[in-house]
Amino acid sequence: MKFDGSHTLILAILVLYAGRYVNGVIPWLRRNSIPEPVTGGLVASIVLTLIQVAAGITLTFDLSSRDLLLTVFFTTVGLSARVSMLRAGGITLVVLTLIAVVNLVLQNTIGVGLMTVLGLPPAAGLLAGSAALSGGHGTVLAWAPIIAERFDFPAAPAFGAAAATFGLIAGGVLGGPLGERLVKRHDLDGSTAATLSVGMPYAQESQPRIDANGVLQCLLVIAIAIAASGYFNDFLRSMGVTLPAFVTALFMGIVLSNVVPPLAPRLPWPAGTPSLALISEIALGLFLAMSLMSLNLTTLADAALPLLVVLAVQVTVCWFLLTVVVFPLLGRSFDAAVMTGGFFGLALGATPTAIAIMTAVTKAHGASPRSFLVVPLVGAFFVDIANALVLQGFIQWLGGR
Repeated sequence: MKFDGSHTLILAILVLYAGRYVNGVIPWLRRNSIPEPVTGGLVASIVLTLIQVAAGITLTFDLSSRDLLLTVFFTTVGLSARVSMLRAGGITLVVLTLIAVVNLVLQNTIGVGLMTVLGLPPAAGLLAGSAALSGGHGTVLAWAPIIAERFDFPAAPAFGAAAATFGLIAGGVLGGPLGERLVKRHDLDGSTAATLSVGMPYAQESQPRIDANGVLQCLLVIAIAIAASGYFNDFLRSMGVTLPAFVTALFMGIVLSNVVPPLAPRLPWPAGTPSLALISEIALGLFLAMSLMSLNLTTLADAALPLLVVLAVQVTVCWFLLTVVVFPLLGRSFDAAVMTGGFFGLALGATPTAIAIMTAVTKAHGASPRSFLVVPLVGAFFVDIANALVLQGFIQWLGGR
């Protein structure tokens, strides 16, 4: 049974509504900053998986609009960024990038080591390491065929998909409580005067301060930024460089927000407006709802026990690393708590999961603009590049045929 683009979008909106409803009626979820699209997406994936198993059918979804939603979201993140914020977060950006690289190596070392002890091909540890966890389903799709061929491991694609699914769920469910725990334990709070980068405080959701002109201005600037990023991507491809569309959209958003306002100070600009924050939240929420509702959880049931053992160790080590090392290195501030919770989602799932976690924390405790600049830059650009290099290095080290 196939859901076309319109039906997939309808279902995603209903899933997002469901997540908002469940988080509203179960206070524990909101208190622990579980993102609403994660709640709705997991409920939907469980229900849809049960339907597939009970009816003996396979559900497929047209996810073409998901890519556009991701591009729109990262464009809004770029439009919210200022060079002054980048300068202020410069050292943090370097520190978090170095931590991310160390984490990539650590994840693969743990994966390879445990797979060797458990009697499975060591290269399978890469799929239960940075390929699936820091890379997500997209990275698994790229590397699993290579690992399957070079190491005679035909189960690599299914193995990697199961690991990526587990990581996405674990990151989405545990990242929020980690950030919430750090905020409360250290009595931290965000600036109530600053505007949220994504979404709006829970207390203000029933009275959004937006109008038609504000929304249209945001949509116009977003469309211009995405169109400009397309030209920029064409130029990069002519130079032999290929980047995901959402990365160049993020970059173009940053460029426009730091060039246009100084040159035309009287021109209305959407950066920092409730309209932009709301569009950002909706795009992110629908993206995650589509991603999670389309997961077939039978891939986890099919995963061997050794895989679940390795992933449990990965989650435990990541939690320990973030609370004992990363949070202190980032300064033990509110920004540090938000980034630490977000990095947990990044290290186990994907950049959008990290942003959703940070959104949930900031909607409850206040704004953290620097977090919404640093974490997307690390996750959307530096991690993907570093992960490719690290995976290639481990594959060469392990050999294979």
